Amino acid sequence: MQLRTRCQLSFHLSIPTPFILMLRPRSGAQQWITREIFRLNPMVPVVEFTDSYGNLCQRLTAPPGLFSIHTSAEVVVSDLMAAAPGGPFISPEFLPAETLVYLYPSRYCESDRFGDLALEITQGCLLGYDQVQAIEDWLRTNIAYLPGTSDIPISAAEVRQRGSGVCRDLSHLGIALCRSLAIPARMVVGYLHGLEPMDMHAWFEAYVNDRWYTFDATQFGKKAGYVAVGYGRDAADVSVYTQFGPAVVPEYQMVRVEKVSG
Repeated sequence: MQLRTRCQLSFHLSIPTPFILMLRPRSGAQQWITREIFRLNPMVPVVEFTDSYGNLCQRLTAPPGLFSIHTSAEVVVSDLMAAAPGGPFISPEFLPAETLVYLYPSRYCESDRFGDLALEITQGCLLGYDQVQAIEDWLRTNIAYLPGTSDIPISAAEVRQRGSGVCRDLSHLGIALCRSLAIPARMVVGYLHGLEPMDMHAWFEAYVNDRWYTFDATQFGKKAGYVAVGYGRDAADVSVYTQFGPAVVPEYQMVRVEKVSG
């Protein structure tokens, strides 16, 4: 399946404003970037770097006035989402070193507070993939997905207390539950073909059966069409833009995902 993603953000700035952007998807095992456009208006010097999670980031200072960011990419993704019912749990002593950071509690994923709940949810499950699938199913049943209801990240504990949240919030709780079972879990931000309402999206991945698998409690079934832009421990690591100085929000934001072929 080939998808075309597009994102446009426009800001009105009162002073020169430093930004760090995370809007360029990268090629990897689950997606291949065949064409890409990255445009700024007005054009300013940009320094690109790769952060500690492997994400492509751009550093720049935007001038006062109207500042716009336009990105688009054509991406080849699998027609099917990988699944592995019965896939085994990997004990921490055998995990790849790069996955270990996704075992620890983090700012929005207080995994040390969810051990009892995670054991309750996964009681009777085979260790590994089936535990994560039980967590996804529990989230879908017990935490209401309410798009557009929050612009501020909240922690897994707050999501549990509220009983509702946006895609980012359900991911935080899913990640915390997985980590409490010693299953590495990370947040992913990007695009999803067919998402309603269309916007940037967040989901989580868990490491079992010697690889990462996608889980998304906001959707039903194992659908394809995900394009990852950023990976991290939680929302603090995967903001598509970080701005320094007086707080600003986009005056205009547009996100589109279209099927090109496949």
